[in-house]
Amino acid sequence: MLKSSPLLDKKVLVPRGKDQAKTFSQLVERYGGIPVEIPLIAFRPIERNERLHDSLKVLNTYDWIIFTSNVTVETFFSFFERVGLDFPKIAVIGKKTDEVLREKGLRAEFVPSAYVAEAFVEEFLPYINKGSRVLLPKGNLAREYIATALTEVGAEVDEVVIYETYMPEESRVKLAGMLADNQLDILTFTSPSTVDHFMDVVKECGLEEQLKGCVIGCIGPVTEKKLIAYGLTVHASPVEYTVKEMIKCTIAYLDNNHV
Repeated sequence: MLKSSPLLDKKVLVPRGKDQAKTFSQLVERYGGIPVEIPLIAFRPIERNERLHDSLKVLNTYDWIIFTSNVTVETFFSFFERVGLDFPKIAVIGKKTDEVLREKGLRAEFVPSAYVAEAFVEEFLPYINKGSRVLLPKGNLAREYIATALTEVGAEVDEVVIYETYMPEESRVKLAGMLADNQLDILTFTSPSTVDHFMDVVKECGLEEQLKGCVIGCIGPVTEKKLIAYGLTVHASPVEYTVKEMIKCTIAYLDNNHV
């Protein structure tokens, strides 16, 4: 812990579930902050998924499979372990996604330089030919940008929704209580869905005023755009879209503004 850190003793919202929050919370603690774990987003696999089952049966006919998040990798493999087919080439978005894939004993053939869909598409298009078959497992709230862009250049893209996103009820109760008591100093968001779920609680409980004294950090331009659409000011949005850089960017803001 850094005794002179501007994050010292500040309560930081960690919007992830128990399984994903550990590294995030440790980073906050390293800089003297107090992590408050309230998962704004949780995931559950879609069982009896006939579309996915059909895709798995012909997995070796695809040229590429694209994983856009570590959740997608974990969920996909919860189904894939039941079959024994060869993998096509793999493309991923994000360091964490790549790390989780390696833990499964597989290696990504393609990782973009920036971890957003727009950068992925721009850099990935040269690998796609007319008729290329692509499997894109995704969550129910995921954007269609990648599939649309690849289809426009002649690829055959099979989008398969493999999990759904929701906000745990216990998180709603805890978040409402802590905001009402002004117990959160710094709010961090890792996806547009975390913003939507957070603001659902804020609006439902009439807690807009409580946000005015909070410092807000986020990862990625899409998340930042979502926050701005709700009329919120984003104080920290790093160039590199990782939790580590978001924390560093937040600390820099606190330091420069003597917050």
